[in-house]
Amino acid sequence: MTDPHRLPGEISVPDIGVGTWAWGDRGVWGMGGYDSTLTEATIAEAWEASIDAGATFFDTAEVYGNGESERIIGRLLAADPGRAAKAVIATKFMPVPWKFDVVGSLRRALEASLGRLGVGSVALYQIHGPISLRGHAHLADALAAVHEDGLVGAVGVSNYSAKEMRSIARELAERGIQLATNQIEFSLLRRRPESNGLLAACRELGVLPLAYSPLGQGRLTGKYDAEHPPPKGRSFSNHPMVEVDAIVNTLRELGGAHDRTPSQVALQWIVSKGVVPIPGAKNRLQAEQNAGGMGWSLTEEELTRLDNVALEGTNDLRNRFWQHG
Repeated sequence: MTDPHRLPGEISVPDIGVGTWAWGDRGVWGMGGYDSTLTEATIAEAWEASIDAGATFFDTAEVYGNGESERIIGRLLAADPGRAAKAVIATKFMPVPWKFDVVGSLRRALEASLGRLGVGSVALYQIHGPISLRGHAHLADALAAVHEDGLVGAVGVSNYSAKEMRSIARELAERGIQLATNQIEFSLLRRRPESNGLLAACRELGVLPLAYSPLGQGRLTGKYDAEHPPPKGRSFSNHPMVEVDAIVNTLRELGGAHDRTPSQVALQWIVSKGVVPIPGAKNRLQAEQNAGGMGWSLTEEELTRLDNVALEGTNDLRNRFWQHG
């Protein structure tokens, strides 16, 4: 495995992490009925396999399953102290417009998250999206206060444009804090953050990009095709499947040269961009498959081939946010 990424506070983040939106969120991932194959037992297996493979970064949020994702992680942390010591936990604050007292609201939300997680602090705390009615100065005040009190090791944002990211990074810097991360949708089905300069702005500012939906909600795994599309409701990266099939065929071809699956090639393409993908994992097999996307590399020629077949995707960040939220 390559050297880990370092966030402020000497927080170590591996090349690939784990997104836990599906852990406990019946409404979105069960499409009204919850995936019957996803249980707390299979989640525990995914947790164990991820950490054992070096994918130790776990991203959650207060709104995932109305806090159930955090509760599940809290139970895993309590039941498995050995792996808990290796886990790097990140969660998020939902800055809905009616939380006008953002300093107080953020602290109360964080304290509730810490209670559900059963921990005294989290490695990374993120603003879930650019929707607050308060300016970046107020958001920076709120983040700085909990950072100063040792409740968070580093602070980040999610779904911020380059302009928005620069603004809050500047406000945080005035308070002596480095903006650590910006969580965005980025994959072979949504390359726009690279083509529009967002990734370049992250490099300039020293911000680590985190990529949610890195496999296009399963579209890049090879599990689906034009004749067998993904379940309804998976609206991220919702390109015609005939276009997706062409990309998956390239992934299969390149994977054959490295003894890797399409999803592992898709994840390694993201890693090559200096971005940390955070795919979901519902069981041990998925966790092991995801972790197989790190620890090796594609050639420059192979990366160029993937660049050439990648799709731009939507530019509607706020639509992305509301779906991700």
